[in-house]
Amino acid sequence: MRADAVDIAVVGGGVMGLATAWELTRRGHRPIVLERFDRGHRQGASHGATRNFNNAYGEEHYLDLLTRAREGWDALGSVDGEPLLRLHGLVTHGDLDLPAVAQRLADRGIHVELLDGGEAATRWPGMRFEETVLYSRDAGVARASAALGELERRIVAGGGDVRWNTPVDSIRETDSGVELAVAGRTVRADTVVVTVGAWTERMLPAMPLPRMVVTEETPAHFRPRTDVAWPSFNHYVETERYPATVYGMPTPGEGVKVGFHRVGDDVDPDARPHRPTHLRALEEYVREWMPGLDHRSAAPISCTYTSTDDGTFVLDRRGRIIVGAGFSGHGFKFAPGIGAVLSDLVLDPAARAAEPFRLA
Repeated sequence: MRADAVDIAVVGGGVMGLATAWELTRRGHRPIVLERFDRGHRQGASHGATRNFNNAYGEEHYLDLLTRAREGWDALGSVDGEPLLRLHGLVTHGDLDLPAVAQRLADRGIHVELLDGGEAATRWPGMRFEETVLYSRDAGVARASAALGELERRIVAGGGDVRWNTPVDSIRETDSGVELAVAGRTVRADTVVVTVGAWTERMLPAMPLPRMVVTEETPAHFRPRTDVAWPSFNHYVETERYPATVYGMPTPGEGVKVGFHRVGDDVDPDARPHRPTHLRALEEYVREWMPGLDHRSAAPISCTYTSTDDGTFVLDRRGRIIVGAGFSGHGFKFAPGIGAVLSDLVLDPAARAAEPFRLA
């Protein structure tokens, strides 16, 4: 490395680390991001073309975070002539208190409609619905891989640095700062942000973290049968028939992504088997609920979830170390908001994230 001392180091260059570094540059700082893997790697949870921009939350702390995230996405704007958020809408149906969620969104000034199943099927003929459907046009997908590239570009333009293929072996707080063991050298930082996903517990063994389980999740892309409009979607299914809530979104050039939420096998993130699970159940779900897709065309993909027991994120500070972790498969859309919260924690030792996100 070119320097042995830095003000702010961000360990982990996935979307959370990059979003944090970008936010810090917006506030006049020059962070250094240290990422173990190469640019565009597929070892963690940030790769791929799309992520669900799902706004169907009833909890105030997530809606607050969503508001901050939307401000960040809007500031990032467009890449290659297209917004990083494709707001083609989101439909949510199934076993959830949809009127309550609708009321929370309406209270925030977020567009929401409650439709009956027949009306929803007319709008989106590639899908099948029963009973009430919640629709918001203020949702859709985030262009994940394009967002990573734009965040890096903004960081460098703002005076920061992103260093790929730069593993951090250990992190140790001292009386004067934080020491990072990097490629046989010691780098000293005033403050360190740790956003390393599945490797969080290994990197911070002394931090009082909640239990985090690393799983390999294997959604799949399915080929559309006809050229119809596709929203993003959540379906709270009957667990007697299917293993978990279904989510998905259109991914141009790849099909429609469909997956079960948080059902994969526990894995070592350094030895992920890349083995699809629940594929037959997923094909059966598509056959039953998504007539506009060819259920025999599944092309599985692999990513990791790092999940807390209740799916709540960890955003907190201990001493000079700030941690963002446990995003439990639903964090990507919040990334600019999470970057803003983590930056607050970096720059103000008295700052606190919303109570559900704090360490015990």
